[in-house]
Amino acid sequence: MTRDDYERRMERAGQAAANAGLAGLIVTPGPDMEWLCGYRPPAATERLTALVLQPRQRPRLLAPALELPDAKRSEGAKAMQMSGWRDGANPYAEVAKWLDGEGRYGVSDATWAMHLLGFQRALPGSAYGALTEVLPMLRAVKDAHEVERLAAAGAAADATYEKILGFPFGGRREREVAVDLARLLTEHGHSQVDFTVVGSGPNGANPHHEAGDRVIEDGDMVVLDFGGLKDGYGSDTTRTVHVGPPNAEERKVHDIVREAQQAAFEAVRPGVACQEIDRVARKVIKAAGYGEYFIHRTGHGIGVTTHEPPYMVEGEHLPLVPGMCFSIEPGIYLPGRFGVRIEDIVTCTQTGGRRLNETAREMAVVG
Repeated sequence: MTRDDYERRMERAGQAAANAGLAGLIVTPGPDMEWLCGYRPPAATERLTALVLQPRQRPRLLAPALELPDAKRSEGAKAMQMSGWRDGANPYAEVAKWLDGEGRYGVSDATWAMHLLGFQRALPGSAYGALTEVLPMLRAVKDAHEVERLAAAGAAADATYEKILGFPFGGRREREVAVDLARLLTEHGHSQVDFTVVGSGPNGANPHHEAGDRVIEDGDMVVLDFGGLKDGYGSDTTRTVHVGPPNAEERKVHDIVREAQQAAFEAVRPGVACQEIDRVARKVIKAAGYGEYFIHRTGHGIGVTTHEPPYMVEGEHLPLVPGMCFSIEPGIYLPGRFGVRIEDIVTCTQTGGRRLNETAREMAVVG
């Protein structure tokens, strides 16, 4: 990324705010700030750091004086007007000087409540909305550089899965397999591991099960869902394996989920509403008699965070656009018995979908 790249992002964000009827954006530390201007404060503290973006104005960044040198070394620094505030001063009053007292602003989702309240006290006539609500498309459409970063993260997750298949499962605790997954992700270039779900047997029926002390047994279905950040962009993939040969019902359920995942992938093309991807996957599972056991949305966006807009869920009318990247992850969860989920990251192209995960979606049998 160069200064020009960040400058274009900030300019585009300011214009998007205007198009949405906003007076501007107030962005505090978190993924939005890093994506927009390349600055990641050294630590999340109670001291206010705020990036203000307004149409046809140069971006402004206010940071604590003791952190200003770090801000000036960030990649997008030269595209911004920067100033610092010292302990004892009122940073909200400083930001208020740049704002329209009667304006409505988009604020990053990660903004602390104490900071939002500070802005409201400084400008009692102002109004605010969360960025994911007022500008859901801000980070949703990736450029070619971002897509390839996501593809590289996906390839690293794929390599992790291929490697873990050679490890023993039976007789080991879930958390031991989770530790292996985290280590392999790191070995394949991840700087951050966000989650390593290992749901064996009945624990697989909990989609967000945290790996625990249950000993994986012969005959268990095991849901593996793992991911994190590599070079600033996310990975997230799920495969369901079986310890020893599966029975007929287990194979049937896995085949239904695989069919639903494939159907949803084939439905990806520009102009299709996000909710349609959910509907297609759900239709397959419902037709097979397992509709009540598919208990979550079909997918979520991914980028500099592993969960972000757009969402593949009923009621989401946003159309797919080339460059959108998101998961497709239908599942069936039979309480007290087992679960199955299959997940790939997919990007919408001009002609359809492109998978960013390429490992086999057939059930793998492990030892």
